[in-house]
Amino acid sequence: MRIKDVAREAGVSTATVSHVINNTRFVSDATREKVLRAIEKCNYYPNEQARSLASGRSRMLGVLVSDISNPFFPELVKSIEAAAFERGYDVLLLNTNYEAERTLHYVRRIIQRKVAGVALMTSELDAALIDELARCRISVVFLDLGTKGTCMSNVVVDYEVGIEEAVRHLVERGHRRIAYVGGPVRLRSAVKRLNA
Repeated sequence: MRIKDVAREAGVSTATVSHVINNTRFVSDATREKVLRAIEKCNYYPNEQARSLASGRSRMLGVLVSDISNPFFPELVKSIEAAAFERGYDVLLLNTNYEAERTLHYVRRIIQRKVAGVALMTSELDAALIDELARCRISVVFLDLGTKGTCMSNVVVDYEVGIEEAVRHLVERGHRRIAYVGGPVRLRSAVKRLNA
């Protein structure tokens, strides 16, 4: 089915169907209802690739993680996906396996897909990756691993406060011999926690 078929079924123009689908202009409730019934009757699904070409952006967000099996990531990804869904976006999740080359490859691929934004939860940040992201002019957010001085947003964990609260909690419960077990030193977040 094509948008023309929906327009014919609803007795409206293709522009009106487009406005209903994209919510880009006021359409009366009665006309909107006719169009929605026609969409359902015709079993019509908008072509997302065509929409991306026309708008220059998709309703897709790229999320890159170093290792999805790391317990730190699934809850964050789940929250991102829930927030994206509420706003009409889908999430493309990519696992970099701590490989800088793979990370750069995935960033280039999602830029080609015209994603609306990228969230990076990966420790493979080098100058080439930062440059690539800066040139693409899409929204980028680093979660816990961003670099200072970039033009991109960073959401960071205050490890000093977190470690302080954890130690205080243990001391308040009578513990005096407290050990710290950290992640691999190749991860900046593990080093930050150790230094906290």
